[in-house]
Amino acid sequence: MTIPITNPFKIVVKRQGDVCIHTFISSYEGNNIANATHIIESANTLVVIDGQFLRPYAKKFREYADSLKKPIDRVYLSHRHPDHWFGLGDAFSDVDIYAPIETIEFLKQHGEASREDHIAKIGADLAPTQVVIPEHVAKAGIDVIDGVKYVVERVVDTEIDYAITLKLPDYGVYIVQDLIYSGTHLYVTKYIDHWVAILEDMLSSDYEIFLPGHGFPADKKEVTANVKYLTAAKLAIDDGLRDDAYKQFMLQRFPERECPAIFDIYIPRLFDGAPEY
Repeated sequence: MTIPITNPFKIVVKRQGDVCIHTFISSYEGNNIANATHIIESANTLVVIDGQFLRPYAKKFREYADSLKKPIDRVYLSHRHPDHWFGLGDAFSDVDIYAPIETIEFLKQHGEASREDHIAKIGADLAPTQVVIPEHVAKAGIDVIDGVKYVVERVVDTEIDYAITLKLPDYGVYIVQDLIYSGTHLYVTKYIDHWVAILEDMLSSDYEIFLPGHGFPADKKEVTANVKYLTAAKLAIDDGLRDDAYKQFMLQRFPERECPAIFDIYIPRLFDGAPEY
């Protein structure tokens, strides 16, 4: 697989008082899938959400965090898909990492197998050199870090079986990661109905800024677009479309969305029972 490494997008999403919210997005070019990771900068510290996929982008993300010249309090790892935890080993192994208990157990059991599997797929230069196991469980509830309130919520059966999201109620920002794919094709799973229900709850929430795991910061228009996408995917699957026929249908139905390589990642898992790592 050839994935060009280009300059990432670095976006200041919102400034309010001592808080600045940053988003870092890897390239859309080639077969990349526009991973989006985030930094919550407060008066004295940083909180990082996820760690990028490819090693060069992970290192660039850490360089960006270090350029803010504040210590990193912690990293929240949203879920166990490798495009979110691979970068932790080479860029954030010196930082406390908080993750769902299921993600921690998965990495203990399958992390190294996933790393080795991806070396064959993307090459040793892009894959992580080590697997870091988070030492802290991200529990549902409220974390207050440097005066900023984070509402940590567990979410099940959406784009992944177990994940966490983070709300910043004092800033109107909802860090949803892979619950939303902003402007890109989605990683579809068997949990479409429940996933749509969660997205519909977002539409009735007080939040207006949604930070996704892929693509640019989103609004409720993009949440609605994700609902439409998942609804179309479910209809296609229910009509018996599989594999390339399903892929071609979705590409034709949503030609405006980026990162078509995502189909080749999830279709073997959705239809053929391929391993989750």
